[in-house]
Amino acid sequence: MNDWNIKNSLGKLELLIHIDLNLFMEIISKDILIFLINFLFLMAWDKKSLISIRDLDRGDIEDILEQSKIMHDLLNKKKKTDMLRDKVVALLFFEPSTRTMMSFDTAAKRLGATTIGFSSSKGTSVEKGESLADTVRVISEYADLIAIRHPLEGSARYVSEIVDLPVINCGDGGNQHPTQTLLDLYTIWRHHRRFDIDVCLMGDLKHARTMKSLFYALGMMGARIHLVSPPGLELSPWVVDEVTDRFDAKIEVHRDIEEIIDRIDVLYSVRIQKERFTDVTELSRIERSYRIKESLVKRMKENSIIMHPLPRVDEVDTGVDGLPQAVYFKQAGYGVPVRMAVLSMLLGD
Repeated sequence: MNDWNIKNSLGKLELLIHIDLNLFMEIISKDILIFLINFLFLMAWDKKSLISIRDLDRGDIEDILEQSKIMHDLLNKKKKTDMLRDKVVALLFFEPSTRTMMSFDTAAKRLGATTIGFSSSKGTSVEKGESLADTVRVISEYADLIAIRHPLEGSARYVSEIVDLPVINCGDGGNQHPTQTLLDLYTIWRHHRRFDIDVCLMGDLKHARTMKSLFYALGMMGARIHLVSPPGLELSPWVVDEVTDRFDAKIEVHRDIEEIIDRIDVLYSVRIQKERFTDVTELSRIERSYRIKESLVKRMKENSIIMHPLPRVDEVDTGVDGLPQAVYFKQAGYGVPVRMAVLSMLLGD
């Protein structure tokens, strides 16, 4: 943990217990300091569930990023923690998932918790006609927290209102996926240490669930946002207007990434969804125009990064994987410390 992170977090501790911050940092070990900051976060966190990025303010997000850094440091030092010993996390995935389910499972176990659940509704009582309400009410008797992915928009919010334990939304249809947004923010923060930078969102911005939440969060955090998408696949105008009005966000719309490739600090690509097209020729043309190749990356800033929520199809050439700007595999890995942070903040006693 660097001094900036320590001082940023301890500012809150200084206000609470009226200490001399500089003297405190001289006489206390960093391991004890990490414990105290972690304890402070758990005391201050007043959220019962995590359903939408809209339920968080900038301070909440900064707290989660700091807690994620603490968890990341623990993982890097191979330190074991049993913070959630005797806790049971239910992973209810009514839709298939690889990265989200496995990273939640890993995060819970790294914290000492046990996990139960399923990776699809096949073979469960849902196939017999059991309602979502009955399923989660029963499972709430077995677990201390529910992490749920479901195809219906609003399903996670509904579940949070009918069970008396924390709920994490792991994706409700095309609506929200808040922990994906948080790990995206953590990736940017990890590499740039600030958010007042130029971030480009490129691809099918209309249908990508990750884009709506991330766009909102980037506006909240003060990023300068550039939108690049094919005609008809733009972000909804009301989404853009809301973020502009609410956060006074600086937003530019472009048709061609070539216009801004040398200006941006983050290039976040999502796939063009083939199922949305009936004209194969038009699809092929668009995919070529929005593909990230080595020749394009060479024109980017040296310290810029390329992100992708994965899985990719062919929107990022495999030749880009070995370039220093490519961080999408690390980005997926950051899901573990970020989800450890969320679990610890919702379940920490």
